[in-house]
Amino acid sequence: GVPRHTNRLINEKSPYLLQHAHNPVDWYPWGQEAFDKAKTENKLIFLSVGYSTCHWCHVMEEESFKSKEIGEIMNKHFVCIKVDREERPDVDKVYMTFVQATSGGGGWPMSVWLTPDLKPFAGGTYFPPEDGVHRVGFRTVLLRIAEQWKENKDALLESSQRILEALRQTSEIRVQGQESPPPPKEVMDTCFQQLSRSYDEDYGGFSKSPKFPTAVNLNFLFTYWALHRTTPEGARALQMALHTLKMMAHGGIHDHVGQGFHRYSTDQHWHVPHFEKMLYDQGQLAAMYSRAFQISGDEFFADVVRDILLYVSRDLSDQTGGFYSAEDADSYPTTTSREKREGAFCVWTAEELRALLPDPVEGAKEGTTLGDVFMHHYGVEEAGNVDPMKDPHQELKGKNVLIARCSLELTAAQFGLEPGRLGALLQECRQRLSSARALRPRPHLDTKMLAAWNGLMISGFAQAGAALAEQGYVSRAAQAASFLRTHLFDPDSGRLLRSCYRGKDNSVEQSAVPIQGFLEDYVFVIQALFDLYEASLEQGWLEWALHLQHMQDKLFWDPKGFAYFSTEAGDPSLVLRLKDDQDGAEPTPNSVAVTNLLRAACYSGHMDWMEKAGKILAAFSERLQKIPITLPEMARATAMFHQTLKQVVICGDPQGEDTKEMLHCVRSVFSPNKVLMVADGDSAGFLYRQLPFLASLERKDGKATAYVCSNFTCSLPVTSVQELRGMLSP
Repeated sequence: GVPRHTNRLINEKSPYLLQHAHNPVDWYPWGQEAFDKAKTENKLIFLSVGYSTCHWCHVMEEESFKSKEIGEIMNKHFVCIKVDREERPDVDKVYMTFVQATSGGGGWPMSVWLTPDLKPFAGGTYFPPEDGVHRVGFRTVLLRIAEQWKENKDALLESSQRILEALRQTSEIRVQGQESPPPPKEVMDTCFQQLSRSYDEDYGGFSKSPKFPTAVNLNFLFTYWALHRTTPEGARALQMALHTLKMMAHGGIHDHVGQGFHRYSTDQHWHVPHFEKMLYDQGQLAAMYSRAFQISGDEFFADVVRDILLYVSRDLSDQTGGFYSAEDADSYPTTTSREKREGAFCVWTAEELRALLPDPVEGAKEGTTLGDVFMHHYGVEEAGNVDPMKDPHQELKGKNVLIARCSLELTAAQFGLEPGRLGALLQECRQRLSSARALRPRPHLDTKMLAAWNGLMISGFAQAGAALAEQGYVSRAAQAASFLRTHLFDPDSGRLLRSCYRGKDNSVEQSAVPIQGFLEDYVFVIQALFDLYEASLEQGWLEWALHLQHMQDKLFWDPKGFAYFSTEAGDPSLVLRLKDDQDGAEPTPNSVAVTNLLRAACYSGHMDWMEKAGKILAAFSERLQKIPITLPEMARATAMFHQTLKQVVICGDPQGEDTKEMLHCVRSVFSPNKVLMVADGDSAGFLYRQLPFLASLERKDGKATAYVCSNFTCSLPVTSVQELRGMLSP
């Protein structure tokens, strides 16, 4: 029927904000209209930050923001602002810094109370609507804060000013005196030791529970192995990374029927996930599994790469080439259900599986059905296989989350089958389940397209295309990069935009006032363009990457304290200008910027970029030496900075078979400290204009010839693939 309430969020593009457009709360988007109202009416601001696939955000909306009574309290005493954290990571970061500093924790939904001049003084995350035994209710908090503002306004204002000053001091990251980049061996060894101590020997990963697919840890371990491959520590680093990736792929965090990876595991075993699927995880994991394949040659890892990219191509791709942000954890169990449940789209009862897989299996023990084989292999139990302790709301009672409990060999032996035949049978089962699942109501799809996350996914496709020699993946990466240039880049200003949206009739829409790109957008897109150049050898991507690097320097560099700010200067609505200091679900932008700057210097000859990379490391030096486990991507970059990147130059016709053979050699070897370029003899081309030394490199005996250069000084020419492979080791 017709909604009873409609607020200003109805005019927004963000799927998260639109989810709240019919709340009885008089929500405003973040902007001047709300700020002016708070000042004019001398009201406090209630700021609620979340994202469209956030389970607890949905819970708080159902319990509190849809309540007419609570809505009336909010509208009477506060100016209420809703923010999509994925659209505005700058606003999210400022107030999350406050919530973490004052409560010792953080998360979403984030609930913060601000003075009319946007200074925070109280905050938390999820609040239940009413008081409970252990928690004060949202209604009570609202009324108490409203009373405080009425009775103790001056004290609140004074307190908010003190809090802001303290946050400004504690969150400042700057170079101390004449500090230089930290010693790489010490940083790398300490980071390895800290990861090794937190490693789960049985199930992989780096905590007991919850367990996140933290790609930055795996990337660090691969690099540590590459630099220490003949030592016991190097061998352990590789074992930790490969075991973690295998256990994740076998686990319930991996969607065995619909492909791709869920957000995180609620338990130690990678079994019961939080079911949302995020684009940034798919992009980074595609890259990590590609590296695992490069290093090990094990097709298992290549198959997981194909699985992830199939999911993204099918379910997270816009027809214009961009990638959507996420799929929700919650959905309706059936078409007639009135209430969504977490994981409903993905879980199974034993009864359902028996009905879908009744066929007898030829050659197996008598009476064995497909269902018997499938249920044994994927740990299905009659009463469900989810630990009630991991299901506090009983949403998964009687259900099964598929997890590969056995190897193919063990399951095959159990039923007297050949492993090869078993693989085909399981594949047939998964396809049947996929067809059955397609009849269920799908989870909500967040069709917002973000420059940063699209950058991470382009890197995933480009690196997979190079490592697996799959040209189709490189083409998909190029299509997405073209999408970015068309829809998330302003050619007049030369700047990136943060977001765009799927509109009506599958068009691509932009906000009335487009959101300008943040540091993370530049960093991840530049990284993607370097990866795409190395996979495609199209020099236009390189040219655009270097242009964006210049723009990033202009907008975000801190000339006094060094490193990059996360946001531009000059936004009066941001009470803090911060630098992220922790690699998490995504690497912090300054971590990736170090490697980007080193690559940019190698492709352009601009040595001031090398200098900037060193200045970032100097600004983070203390943190890198004490707790590098919080910055594994930057710790990795520390080694790259001191090692000096190798410029691998192939002189030859890119279409020639001898050139292709050399390129395949370079791409099939995991060598973290290299950049790849092809000198094709076109002296008017972009690379030759950037790097005059290329003109002096020639083919030997008319064959494709490789040179491995360091600081633009080159080795003797090499025409043998075997010799080249030997030179690629760090």
